[in-house]
Amino acid sequence: MSRWRLMTGTVVVITSGLVAGVRAADPPRTTTIEDPLRPAAIATSEVPAVPAKLAERMRRYQNVRSAGFRGWAPDGRGMLIRTRFGNTTQLHLVETPGGRRRQLTFFDEPVEGRFLPGEHQGALLLSMSRGGDENNQVYLLRAHAGKSGYRLTDGRSRNILGPVRSDGLFAIIHSTRRNGRDTDLYIADPQQPNRLTPLLETRGEYWRAKDWSRDGSLLLINHYVSINESYPAILDVATGKKTAIPIPGSRPAAYGAMTFTPDGRSAYVATDTNGEFRQLARINLKTMKYEFLTEKLPWDVTSVTVEPELGLVAFTTNEDGASGLYLLVGRKFRRYDLPLGIVSGVKFSPDGTRLGFTLSRPDAPADAWAMRLPDGRLTRWTYSEVGGLDEDSFVVPERIRYKTFDGRPVPAYVYRPASASKQTPAAVLVHIHGGPESQYRPYFSPTDQFYLNELGIAVIRPNVRGSAGYGKTYVRLDNGLNREDSVKDIGALLDWIGTQPDLDASRVAVYGGSYGGYMVLGSLVHYSDRLKAGIDVVGIASFETFLKNTKAYRRDLRRAEYGDERKPEIRKFFHRIDPIHNAARIRTALLVAHGVNDPRVPFSEAQQIVPRVRANGQTVWTVYAGNEGHGFRKKANRDYLHNVVARFLQEHLLKK
Repeated sequence: MSRWRLMTGTVVVITSGLVAGVRAADPPRTTTIEDPLRPAAIATSEVPAVPAKLAERMRRYQNVRSAGFRGWAPDGRGMLIRTRFGNTTQLHLVETPGGRRRQLTFFDEPVEGRFLPGEHQGALLLSMSRGGDENNQVYLLRAHAGKSGYRLTDGRSRNILGPVRSDGLFAIIHSTRRNGRDTDLYIADPQQPNRLTPLLETRGEYWRAKDWSRDGSLLLINHYVSINESYPAILDVATGKKTAIPIPGSRPAAYGAMTFTPDGRSAYVATDTNGEFRQLARINLKTMKYEFLTEKLPWDVTSVTVEPELGLVAFTTNEDGASGLYLLVGRKFRRYDLPLGIVSGVKFSPDGTRLGFTLSRPDAPADAWAMRLPDGRLTRWTYSEVGGLDEDSFVVPERIRYKTFDGRPVPAYVYRPASASKQTPAAVLVHIHGGPESQYRPYFSPTDQFYLNELGIAVIRPNVRGSAGYGKTYVRLDNGLNREDSVKDIGALLDWIGTQPDLDASRVAVYGGSYGGYMVLGSLVHYSDRLKAGIDVVGIASFETFLKNTKAYRRDLRRAEYGDERKPEIRKFFHRIDPIHNAARIRTALLVAHGVNDPRVPFSEAQQIVPRVRANGQTVWTVYAGNEGHGFRKKANRDYLHNVVARFLQEHLLKK
């Protein structure tokens, strides 16, 4: 059992039971060039030393902070936020708008968490993994007992914290502890370390608990098959009996946000059973009849939260990437005016008079905000620093749609540097999101602002087919044997760039992570004659080997999107399109970055593509982090990677 203690206001890890100080796996030692800026956990090859002047220019952008709202303090007098002051993101308490951020957790690894509801004197439930392996463990931190705490899970399996009962006496934990593959549901007593009671054994199905009724008797659960298909149900906590919630119509449908009404007799759900988009519906759980409430809104409802005493309902929408925030009373709803950006984590204050949330804007870092009800008055609770930069220099994107090969409009956000003109057209970085069933939304990226303001590079963020947010038809367009149609959307974007007098179509690079990494490699395979370079971060180089080697608990979920590699037709298709089998067609410089501990896209994907592209005589830089997983989450590693990317773009994109 791990023990914590309070020493001069700091939580100190006493034993190795928690994640602080964990020694990560050593990366392959391929470094050939010494660089004092390179962290010890990172190994590189062919990467030159980062010039000090470039690192200094980047430093101010790397020191930009952000803050995320994680809930109200139980007494309603403060906010729990997540922000970074050291190398990793930790939890802090802010007691007044604009007040001091008092740090509550101090770990070497990034931490997520929330207050334990009920009368528990500010206890926190925390979630952390080691070195990016995503085998998250759940912990209780008891602030009232001198910051003592312990682990609720086994220390080995993957665990996801689910809903917590309103009195805080029990919590749902999704865990792979039974066999390492299936994610079962367990009930945890926060007062008992590593003592989980089995609730639902899943056996090849992926069920997630979404909400717990106020009386503690029922759970809303959802069987997720893919972004297009899921099956909601009610679970009786005492008996373990599942009761399916009927789905209108005969076709599969998607269910997202789900929550009980205060009396537990109905549920609010966001579902696309009634059209292209996920509408908000209220379901009578006795008659199972649906009442659709947002039929006139042509966008997805992305979240819904209910005030437990008054029954007020707040929900958000995804409106072409930006957020709408609404309050529902009965059947009528009101939209509140907010700055352009993304709203997330909406929660009612304990007295029901305010909404807390994170607001992320394209020209400002994310911060914690509150809105007073019913007049909509906004109060900013955190003021994240921007590294001494001139906020007026931050570029706001233009929303466009360009036509692709089959005549469909493809949404994209275009950031143009102030220096771009017909006389001096800007080089272009096309940044492709992962997922693939994800979406670029207009959030603040300090690195994008660096490319724009310091390097004069335009940044384009397309939402190619398969992206979420534009209806269920659009999200299905890249499924299965249509995978390369999304790559064709990048080809159409290159055509569009050629029509823009202030953009230089002869200097374009592609950048992407995870599935976006596959999109980078696929684009280089098909359009090397039109591209200067590619940056592949934790990317897929072969769907066949990716599906074979990804963690077992993810494999069936990914097969639903990409196809089942065990079927001869799909395996043949993968062999035809996989970048490792087409690497001879890549004729540009390439940067490959990967975390050695990546459980999603295994490190072997990087190890496969690099030698094949080098065999073409192409330059390939590699950045491998031995203490990271699916992405670079530690500030020192992330800063170094961003420096290397900037140096790579200077060398292989900006030079004419």
